[in-house]
Amino acid sequence: MIQHSQITAESLRSKIHHRDICYGGNKKLKIYGLLSCRSGKRMKMENRVFFTGEKEALENGYRPCGHCMREAYQQWKNK
Repeated sequence: MIQHSQITAESLRSKIHHRDICYGGNKKLKIYGLLSCRSGKRMKMENRVFFTGEKEALENGYRPCGHCMREAYQQWKNK
């Protein structure tokens, strides 16, 4: 898990380009989703974290976003 406030913009773009970062999350709400999600793009920088994969997000106690990951969210909700 990488906090947005602890990474430079250049390094972030590089990691996204090389697919080292695939998901973003909100550390206060414990929600993760796609980097292209509208909800995620509106989030405050100090609350934003990044994950290399879905497994990492789940291991850290985050749940899928209901907007950009509807199927994963429904599976999580029905557990």
